[in-house]
Amino acid sequence: MPSQAKAFAAQSATTPLAPFSFDRRDPLPTDVAIDIAYCGVCHSDLHTVRAEWDGTIFPCVPGHEIVGRVTAVGSDVTKFAVGEIVGVGCMVGSCGTCPSCTEGLENYCTNPGFVGTYNGPDKHNGGHTMGGYSDKIVVDQHFVLKIAHGEADLAAVAPLLCAGITTYSPLKHWGAGPGKKVGIVGLGGLGHMGVKIAAAMGAHVVAFTTSASKIEDAKKLGAHEVVVSRNEDEMAAHAGSFDMILNTVAASHNLDAFTALLKREGTLVLVGVPEHPHPSPNVGALIFQRKAIAGSLIGGIAETQEMLDFCAQHGLTADIEMIPIQEIETAYERMLKSDVKYRFVVDIASLAA
Repeated sequence: MPSQAKAFAAQSATTPLAPFSFDRRDPLPTDVAIDIAYCGVCHSDLHTVRAEWDGTIFPCVPGHEIVGRVTAVGSDVTKFAVGEIVGVGCMVGSCGTCPSCTEGLENYCTNPGFVGTYNGPDKHNGGHTMGGYSDKIVVDQHFVLKIAHGEADLAAVAPLLCAGITTYSPLKHWGAGPGKKVGIVGLGGLGHMGVKIAAAMGAHVVAFTTSASKIEDAKKLGAHEVVVSRNEDEMAAHAGSFDMILNTVAASHNLDAFTALLKREGTLVLVGVPEHPHPSPNVGALIFQRKAIAGSLIGGIAETQEMLDFCAQHGLTADIEMIPIQEIETAYERMLKSDVKYRFVVDIASLAA
């Protein structure tokens, strides 16, 4: 028989999240059942529950930065055992047969796309998937990750399942490392992990912020230099010098200020989806120095495991503020004001309150 999960859900775009119960399936042969301990709070959660992106299905239980303990495994599961600490990120399924899936890039599945941990099609129960603002989840073993961090760090590991891989993947793909100058734009949930990971990879890291008050914080996170992007002189001092710039800002803004800082053949990589399109960039600035503006979306399962292992090896976790689930609406409002350093994480034990 299916088991009942406790959760917090949005019933519409204009109502606050509130207690909700629903059924999780019994583990199928390749499934892993997990009791959730912690779930990070991502901007995507807010965009989805408030229907700021098209396609939200209600009731919506968000959450895709999940850490918990295995409670049961299906008869064919070989990768996990009861009692292990594991993670679940942004995906719980994909077609498995398209070129992206067969190359281990399930995040770029094209048939028709990966199954989101929430608000995706649920081929087992019908309806749509329900995420990590809940006390349990059942996931195919292929989409479950091993956690090597110590138990004391588990809450701060949760945001790695989205913020960590979203920054690790492009930094690796575009060659961040020794001898490379890498910029990180924005110091929120994504940006603060970008700074930590790029520094751990051995790159020379320059953090860009609009606020001089964040200079010392950025340096503590691992930035070698900090540029206040509103200061034209500070920006001009770095013209033509970056191998890559990772732009984590999700608000619409002028990209030309950053493409001007790239070396010949440098790349500006976007990982934030703005509510309104960025102004059209100056194409001439790209053509005459063979510069590029690119995008990147989370990472495949193998690369997500690689990221988790890298972070464990280098002692990297997110900087978090733990909250009970009952404070999620307040957390959303604070997140909109950038009033968190740097990621909220829900203590799922609070669902029992």
